[in-house]
Amino acid sequence: MLKIAEGVRSTHDRDGAVILDIHHGQMFTLNLVGSKILEMLERGCPETQMVEEISRKFRIRPDIVERDVREFLECLEKHRLVESRAPNSGA
Repeated sequence: MLKIAEGVRSTHDRDGAVILDIHHGQMFTLNLVGSKILEMLERGCPETQMVEEISRKFRIRPDIVERDVREFLECLEKHRLVESRAPNSGA
């Protein structure tokens, strides 16, 4: 399971989100779906729940959402915006 990396700050609005990586001096903008995924990460939701909620909310087939969520999470990992959560960490 993934969690937001230390030093990453975000703000969300009705159009999406902005992410700031204070350790690496980078800023990223997210669309509405990316913002929703990030919010669910912040709440500690598993990937399966992300897929279910996004599929239902945006009326997109689950197989498409699953692929897109996985790609998005891989992109967040590549940019060091998320990190693996230690098992049984509870946070």
